[in-house]
Amino acid sequence: MNGPVSGAYRELVRVTGAESIGPYTLLRVSAGGIEPGTPGQFFMLHPPGHVLPRPMSLCLVEAGDLCFLIDAIGPGTRALCDLEPGDHLHVFGPLGNGFDLTVPRPLIVGGGIGVAPFPYLIQALGEVPAILGFRSAHHAEAAALIPGADVVLDPVLVTSLLPEEPYDVLACGPEPMLEAVRQRVPEAQLAWEAPMACGYGACYGCVVEIDGRLQRLCVAGPVLRAA
Repeated sequence: MNGPVSGAYRELVRVTGAESIGPYTLLRVSAGGIEPGTPGQFFMLHPPGHVLPRPMSLCLVEAGDLCFLIDAIGPGTRALCDLEPGDHLHVFGPLGNGFDLTVPRPLIVGGGIGVAPFPYLIQALGEVPAILGFRSAHHAEAAALIPGADVVLDPVLVTSLLPEEPYDVLACGPEPMLEAVRQRVPEAQLAWEAPMACGYGACYGCVVEIDGRLQRLCVAGPVLRAA
């Protein structure tokens, strides 16, 4: 069934697989009639038995499947991570604004579960340099999804590896990391996070203040330019 946003579809899809990558789960679902959209856009995944869906970046597109990297941090995400092949869930998307892929010198900067949208971005752009930061070696197992990336572990910061020469930074990660990145690279593209209930601007549940302006992140973002 077509959704309320142009190009977005809501569909009941079948789970085709789930695998652990460090502390995260890579959930695979059949794409059905849903288009993958632009890297950095998001999808609303509705955990069975829960009232509200959860926003997730698309991680990979493989063999007719959409893949989502999920961190089980609450009841909803745990329910998603517990799904097994043959189970079904509703998926709605793609939604929001993704990364501008026309930049001449892209550089990926990711932190923790913020690495989620970057494997799909690499599928779109080809080999891209990347800097990734994680809290532990266990979490850093997710770096395997982005071969060739430079990886740092807490307390080392990803900003310590930012090159002096100009790059077009595409970043996703925790808010302190994004704030530090935009201090160093004012023109960076930053993928922000916020709780969402609808995904298309109707509920105003994802309003965030960025540079003194209140914005519905699901509509204005989630990818915003820092400047």
